[in-house]
Amino acid sequence: MMKSEDVAASLTEQVLAHAPPERSAWLRAQQGLERLLEEHLEAGRTAWPTVTLAPESFARHLARHLPAEGAPADALRQLHAADLYLACACAQGEPQALQHFERHILQKVPARLGQLPAATLDEVLQVLRQRLLLGVGGAAPKIADYSGRGPLRGWVRIVAARIAGELSSRDGRQELFSEPPEALERMLSPDDPEREVLRADSREALTESLQVALAALSERERALLRLHHLHGLTMDKLATMYGEPRSSVARHVAQARERLLKLTRRELGARLKLDGRELESLLGLVQSRLDLSLNRLMT
Repeated sequence: MMKSEDVAASLTEQVLAHAPPERSAWLRAQQGLERLLEEHLEAGRTAWPTVTLAPESFARHLARHLPAEGAPADALRQLHAADLYLACACAQGEPQALQHFERHILQKVPARLGQLPAATLDEVLQVLRQRLLLGVGGAAPKIADYSGRGPLRGWVRIVAARIAGELSSRDGRQELFSEPPEALERMLSPDDPEREVLRADSREALTESLQVALAALSERERALLRLHHLHGLTMDKLATMYGEPRSSVARHVAQARERLLKLTRRELGARLKLDGRELESLLGLVQSRLDLSLNRLMT
């Protein structure tokens, strides 16, 4: 078994290797640094014993969030190490960490946001999951930005309050869940011959029908479609995130997809007065490209 001094020394080397060069002298001047880093790691392991996180991963994460120049000398000692440990594991997508984050952090948020409608609170949680736990465009999930200076629950509550403010604005809501009418036309491939036979009014009606259908979905249905089709989360990842059986999540995703198509079919039929064959042909363009259409319409 590795001695505690060896573990701490290894952590120190990892932190020094990944810390900004200008912080090296400051780090080396810290009394008892090796022991302190070991205590931070142990605090995380004690608080979240089922979470698997490599010591070097925690050290690298801590190194990214070292106190700035001029910070009090004891700033490193005052880190909320257990919270930092959980945030680091969540940023890596560790299943147990995601479940703990859902149960101990996210589910405590609604009580801190005041008197908001239940639907709004649910929507805030959905957007929180998306922003904090999903990396966009190759970037790390936003949970990786948590520095440990204050409690993780308070940090998440601030993010949630900002989202609630966005959702209270009509413009903010549109930014989160819709795009302009030209989105569907951009969705269809330029070299698709079927695209050329669609009249301009049909393309516009199809786009508007999709937007109406999306707006009619529940926040949970919309979130599941966004997370699966837009962000590519597998059923296993969704099951971990929501703390539900995989079969249940898969069923909900499939039901949301079918409901979206059903609502689109009804809205489009009313707008264009098409017969069954023409309507199904037009809807085939949507169904065959559902992943891409959701990408365009739900970002």
